[in-house]
Amino acid sequence: MLILRSAAPSPFGRKVKIAAAILGLSDRLTVVATNTADPADPIRDVNPLGKIPTLEFENGATLFDSRVILEYLDHLAGGGKIIPADPSARFAALRTQALADGLMDAALLQIYERRFRDEARIEPKWLEMQAGKVARALAALEASPPVEHGDVGAIAVACALGYLDFRFEGQWRAQHPKLVEWLDAFRATTPAYDATAAH
Repeated sequence: MLILRSAAPSPFGRKVKIAAAILGLSDRLTVVATNTADPADPIRDVNPLGKIPTLEFENGATLFDSRVILEYLDHLAGGGKIIPADPSARFAALRTQALADGLMDAALLQIYERRFRDEARIEPKWLEMQAGKVARALAALEASPPVEHGDVGAIAVACALGYLDFRFEGQWRAQHPKLVEWLDAFRATTPAYDATAAH
């Protein structure tokens, strides 16, 4: 049995859980709730970076980050499932995944800035820079939403939008109608999206 160390709010952990469901591998994963802020949490023993998600094998070997784990799950399912084999489609999906992952990173950094700094030390310029990354990524995705619903790019975009709904009260929706429509279609075809939502 594979152990997935993650936390319910993590959009990157959600990527892995959705990918596993799409690939029919959910029953191969045991999800272990992880608190990266707790020095006593085992995550620091199995991943030197202390980050989630981390995939742990029975022999103690590990894989991280989410992109590497998704590539492994695709391999486990026979390959070419969520990471297309055709080079054109493959690199388009990987590029979309990188864009969505960057969006999630920038959104997370905004949350962490407020969570880990005293109010008086919060840096508005830093928040503005990260918000700009999110805005530009959303604009790019609005102009060209993912074509497929089941590849790594689409999975990452759905998780990024879900994280913005969860942490930023869905403010992105008003200015991005194509993405709203796209996410509705993704939800309709991917039951794991709602099943993995943080509450």
